[in-house]
Parts: sequence; C-alpha cells; structure tokens
Amino acid sequence: MLAEKLKPARGVDLAQVVPVTVVLLALAVGVLVLCWAYRQGKTPALERAVAWCERESGLPGWAAIPAMVSSLSLLTAGFGFYWDVAVHIDRGRDNSPFGTPAHWPIVIGLCGLALAGILAIALDKDVDGKAAVVLPGGLRCSLGGALVLLCGSISLAGFPLDDIWHTIFGQDVTLWSPTHIQMIGGASLTTLATWVLIEEGRRRSTARGTGSHPLARLMRPQPIHMAGAFLIGLSTLQDEFDMGVPQFNAIYHPILLALAAGIGLVAARVRIGQYAALRAAIFFIVVRVIWMLVIGYGFSLSIPHLPLYLAEAALVELTALIVPVSQQIRFGAVAGGLIGTVGIAAEWAWTQVAFPLPWGSVLWQGYVLAAVAGVAAGVLGGLTGRALLPREATRAATPRLAVGLAFAATLGVVAVALPIQDHSSWKADVTVTAASPHLANLTVRLDPPSAADSYAWFNVTSWQGGDLVSGHGLRITQLRRQGDAWVTENPVPVAGDYKSVLRLATGTSQQAVPIYLPEDKAIPAALVPASPHFTRPFVQDQKILQREAVGGSPALKHTAYAVLGLLALLWIASLSMGLRRLDQSAVTPATKPLRLVGAAA
Repeated sequence: MLAEKLKPARGVDLAQVVPVTVVLLALAVGVLVLCWAYRQGKTPALERAVAWCERESGLPGWAAIPAMVSSLSLLTAGFGFYWDVAVHIDRGRDNSPFGTPAHWPIVIGLCGLALAGILAIALDKDVDGKAAVVLPGGLRCSLGGALVLLCGSISLAGFPLDDIWHTIFGQDVTLWSPTHIQMIGGASLTTLATWVLIEEGRRRSTARGTGSHPLARLMRPQPIHMAGAFLIGLSTLQDEFDMGVPQFNAIYHPILLALAAGIGLVAARVRIGQYAALRAAIFFIVVRVIWMLVIGYGFSLSIPHLPLYLAEAALVELTALIVPVSQQIRFGAVAGGLIGTVGIAAEWAWTQVAFPLPWGSVLWQGYVLAAVAGVAAGVLGGLTGRALLPREATRAATPRLAVGLAFAATLGVVAVALPIQDHSSWKADVTVTAASPHLANLTVRLDPPSAADSYAWFNVTSWQGGDLVSGHGLRITQLRRQGDAWVTENPVPVAGDYKSVLRLATGTSQQAVPIYLPEDKAIPAALVPASPHFTRPFVQDQKILQREAVGGSPALKHTAYAVLGLLALLWIASLSMGLRRLDQSAVTPATKPLRLVGAAA
C-alpha cells in the first residue's frame, strides 16, 4: 500500500508526516529525560519552580502544573477542532496533514494533554505513600495523572492513525469515523480526568493557595470551570448536528443532548452546590459563543451552532428543591428524567429558531430514547459528582444494580439508534430552472408522493464550495410544498466546486439524491450534472456525503470500529473505576493503592 503512489484524495505521502513525527519524538525524549532527572533530584531549578507553583496554587505540584497544562491544551484543541470541522465543510479536503492551519491547534492541544499526563506522574514523588496507582516498575502516581495520560495519549495517537485511515479508505468527511472519535473522545474525557487530578490534589494538600500571580489562577482551576469544561467535552460529538450536516440518524441529537446534560449538569450540582448547574451551562455558552464568533465571523466560515442547556440546568436546580442533593443517585435520576423530557422539549423549541436543521415531529422515537438516556445519565452524573466531593461531604449509599442499569440503558439507547436505513426504491423527479450562471431553482416531485409526509429534515445541502457564492461555504436550502411538488425556497449552487445534494431523512433512515457533483479526478469521480430535467433514485445518504471515502477492506473497517468499541470500553471502565476509587478513598482513607499488572510489590 505504501509503495503505491497515493491519490490526492487519499492519505498523504509519509514524507510529509515524518518531519513532524521526528520533531515530536525528539521533544518527547527531551521531556522524559528531564522528568527522569527530576525524579533523581538532579534539577534544582525545576524543583524550585515546582515549589513556587505549590505555594502559589495551594496544590501539590503534580496536580497544579498538569492541571494548568491540561486546561490550556483542552481549550486549544477544542477551538482547533471546531475550526477544522468548519474548514472541511466549507472547503473540502486537505492536501496534507497540515494543509489547514486548524490542524496546528489540534496537534498542539493533543500533545499538551499527553504532556500533562507525563508531568502528573513524573512530578508525584509520593513521599507520603498515598498514591492511588502503582505502575509497572514500582512507579507511583495519582489516579488522575494515570487517567489524564491514558486519555491524552490515546487521543494523540489518533492523529497519525487518521492519516493511515484516510490512506486506506479515503477522506471520509464525518466526525464519527474510528480515528476521529478516538481523538475527540480521548480529549473530551480528559476534562473529567483533569477534574479527578485536581480533586486528588486538594485532598492531599493542607495548604491554601493565596498567590496573586496570574499563573496561580491557571494552576488552581475552580470546580465550576472544570464542570463547564466537562460539559463542553460531553457535547463535542454533537457537532455534525450543530453544523447542519449530520450523517447519522436524526434521533441521535436529542439522545446526545440528554446524555451530556444529564451527566454534566447533575455532576456539577452534586459536586459544587447551589446554582452550579446554571453556572456550568453559562460557562459552556460563553466559551462556545466565543469560538462561534471567531470561526463564523472572524474567519468567515460556517457557524457551529450550540445547545443552550439553560432549561436543563434550571430543571436540575428545581429538582434540588424537592429531592435532597445528598441523596445523589435519587437526585440524579429525578433530575435526569426531567432533562430527558421537559429539557429536551425546550431544546426542541431552540432548534426551531437557532439550528440549521430544526427537529420535526417524526423524532418521537428520539424523544422516548432521550427520556431513558436522561434518567441513566442523571444517575451517572450523580455518581460522578459524589466521587468528586470533598472528603467531609455526605455520601449516600449506592442502590444495588443502579450503576449497571444506568450503563446498560445508555449503551442500549446508543445501540438502538445506530442502524441507518435507506429507501433505495424512492425516486426524485427534478426540474432545474436557472437563476444565474451558478444558481438554479429546483422543483422536486417524489415517488412515492408520500415520501416526505413526515421527515426529520428535507433540504438541499450545498457544501465544500469555497467562495463561489457569497456567504459561507455551507448552504442549507429548505423546500416547501407547492401542489404535488416541492420547490426550493432559494436558488441552489449547480456549478463550480459545490456539491449539492437533496437530503431526506426520517428518524431512522437517511437517503439522498445528487443534484450536482463536480468531477473529481483525484478520487476519481465523474461529473454529476444538474441537467434541466432528470429522474434519479435515492441512495444511502453517506455514499454521497462521503464521496471520497472509497476503497479499503470492509473487514478492516469493521475491525477498526470493533477496536474503537474496545477503546470506548477501556475509557469507560478506567474512568468508572477511577471515580469509584476516588469515592472510596474519601470514606476509607486507608484504601490501598491500585497495583497494575507487573507493578513491583
């Protein structure tokens, strides 16, 4: 495969990747050597710097410094991620791993996350014998440090693997490919791992940080900042819906919202206290709006929309007036149930005015699944918040089977929503009426005529067209019924680099008809012209949107998704076990360190 000359639409020549890889490896070696020297007591300057950080922050150096590095890295990578998605939607594929500047903040941020994990382990000399984890070779470290390193390193490894994936399968333009989820998921979960690290630092420190230096605030992030960051991380996989080009079932949107709000907002309220859910939602909105303004208006790219979470946060605060927050599981279940019903109804209203794809009534199945997801997420959020509580806080007993049922319900909801159907027997009869050299109005008649009687979205999506038409690169044009036909509300691009697709989706099916697709010799793919009149069958939506994702072994693709599933289970199991140990250590401070396989006695 590597010997074959790569097509431009596939991956890139390894010669473009090797220099950056060599530089990163050299930096990694330098960091590891410095860490080894610090552990041996051979870096007095570094030891003085760590001591200064501890005095300023009031946290142990192994928590304060990595927390600062992780927080800055998460903001950097998160901004780069949303920027990169907008670039791909507006302008199409990259010509190299760094063909767009948006990749730089992603790489820098992911490297920072791995660095934070390394620092958390290297700086923790464990002089008091309270380390939570004993690594192979007898190296001791905090539980949060191990989790940050796990999530950060897996996320960073996804970047080079992504180029290999594109080399084999082409450049699939979706967030939910295995390597994309590996990067996004790992970085997103690092928010929780960092929160665990900070809480461990608070428990193992008797000092109070009163430093006035600007770095002091960065080294002791407040719990509300971590709660808001956690909510941002939980919301990243919604971005296809935020942008208006989802490639998975429409019913996922309310499910993902219920899961993020249920876990993030309930955890914030349990851990921090009154009004914490509202403050976390406001933190989420402020950060995401700043990114939206910079990307959408500063860089003139498509705007990443965002959920509000304010109604869900208000419901969590109202629940606290009825159910004692000290009963974390019961409180979470009730709050999650309200989030999955009333909160999702509020988000439905918000999509009608602020999202490119407003929810339709056909998503009833998604509402039912969102209610189940909300209850499960609320329970998991209650457990997460309880684990992060200070030692002296009250902890309610966990009902038998509560954790298992919550995880089973979450996985079940995700699995039920996964299969994508398509109606290949449907057809679209399209009349194209020119409005300008590059734009045309469409009149569409469906066969069967009832195909669009109930839909999640029915529009013409035009994307990856660059600057051919004024405005952003993504254009979503709605259709309105006119007698026995449907007509576009505005002219759509039918020339140049734009790809214009008629998209029709129900809650669990997605199908599309190509209106105009330019010739692309790099794939290779032939021109699909917008003739004055044509009849074309519907095909699976992803086959058109992921036009460049061609080739490769189906067995290899399925294997990659299976490996991704194992990684997801590893993340869930590791974080769950970590939170449980953090919770237990508050009740039983003498909890013995966790010894991993191969650790010295």
